[in-house]
Amino acid sequence: MALQLSPHSPLADDAANRDNLVKDVTLKTFVTDVIEASKKRPIIVDFWAPWCGPCKQLGPILEKLARAAKGAVALVKIDIDRDPEIAQQMGVQSIPAVFAFFQGQPVDGFMGALPESQVQAWIDRLMKLTGGSVLPEDDDAVDFNLALEQAAQSLAAHDFVTAEAIYRDVLDQDAANAGAYTGLIRCQIQNGHTAEARQLLDNAPPEIVKDKTLDATRTAVELAEQAAKGGSVTDLESKLQSSPTDHQVRFELAMAYFAAGQREQAVDALLEIVRRSRTWNEDAARKQLVKFFEAFGATDPLTIASRRRLSSILFS
Repeated sequence: MALQLSPHSPLADDAANRDNLVKDVTLKTFVTDVIEASKKRPIIVDFWAPWCGPCKQLGPILEKLARAAKGAVALVKIDIDRDPEIAQQMGVQSIPAVFAFFQGQPVDGFMGALPESQVQAWIDRLMKLTGGSVLPEDDDAVDFNLALEQAAQSLAAHDFVTAEAIYRDVLDQDAANAGAYTGLIRCQIQNGHTAEARQLLDNAPPEIVKDKTLDATRTAVELAEQAAKGGSVTDLESKLQSSPTDHQVRFELAMAYFAAGQREQAVDALLEIVRRSRTWNEDAARKQLVKFFEAFGATDPLTIASRRRLSSILFS
């Protein structure tokens, strides 16, 4: 599939971009400065607070090493007192906490204040993991990125034929492309081909098995298999209308929605159970929501919004 894209080049002028290498980020700018920016280079996210002693030790080290990388990575700092929602969404329980994002996904991280030598080793490993370049310089790599973006848009629009064709085309050229392989699995899931999705998952090439993006896809397959054992959306909606306080029916309806690709409705049903009875069936609804979030991906807009809604219910 021949796709045209204007050529990109690495950031050449470090002085001109110096201010972009270390910046403070808020909830409003998180998507732009972390998710979108990580499609060009790894973004290191430092969760800190003014009262945190170890944060004051780690922060200057991170800033120093991020600048020394000369644009290969960038550092963003998030004050958890000012923006606690982001820390909650990332599951941060203590600080300092450091995450690395690449291609819109968290790929590595560590907790606590490490000495400079260990932080440098971690950044070196991160750069090796992500290819160590600011932007893809190879024309084929750029084409793959554009193709995967187009496939994802087709999948979101339920155009499974186009999405699958693109994913298979990328895999024909790069059999170890994790984005295309996991996309193909998700295509099978949303198309109702759960058995085919399982077969692809179980037969993933060794290079892809090691990729962290497969973890969320594995959860999505397991959820699809669980959902396939339930009833239809129509039948369960009818049952719930007759028994609106039946949490088991609502739970099964959430899974039916998930199987049908109706993600928002699936989340809404589970959140409603949590709202009505937080501890029902040993916290089953909340635990299932966590699985949904893992399957969607930590940076998916639905995950971020739903985590915020869940926190609001739990802590109200």
